[in-house]
Amino acid sequence: NPSHFKGDSLPVETVYWDDCHDFIQKLNNKTGKSFRLPTEAEWEFAARGGNKSRHTQYSGSDNIDEVAWYDENSEYRTHPVKTKKGNELGIHDMSGNVYEWCEDRFRKYNGEAQTNPTGPMSGNLRVGRGGCWGSPAKSCRVPLRTAMPPISHGLSYEAFGLRLALSE
Repeated sequence: NPSHFKGDSLPVETVYWDDCHDFIQKLNNKTGKSFRLPTEAEWEFAARGGNKSRHTQYSGSDNIDEVAWYDENSEYRTHPVKTKKGNELGIHDMSGNVYEWCEDRFRKYNGEAQTNPTGPMSGNLRVGRGGCWGSPAKSCRVPLRTAMPPISHGLSYEAFGLRLALSE
């Protein structure tokens, strides 16, 4: 567990994108399943509540304090998972607590409506979504995204974790 913050039921953080893939490979070998990082489009669909979406600003509410640990309530540390309200699908912590890596490479959106977009085939930056314990409220909104290099270049990754998707 590479986490900076220690304790029961805390999300794992201080995770580099490349480390996610090493972990996923080991997990898949051990379980015989096909876990992976979600695409950015999959992450956003889940965060919005899927087909049950109420179109809230944050994942599950327009009131950030109901669903997220962020700079104004976190005391600048992570908190145990599932201590805030889940979204319409019962998924917790998609706004705040830790940023979550996505599989896609980062590119700027062109402003046109898209269905299930994918990132570019090349590029140095990866996508992180959801905001974290140190983010202002606006950075925890579902549509917000961040671009980060997949490995450390002197940057702190204490805010980055992962959420798995399962391919069947």
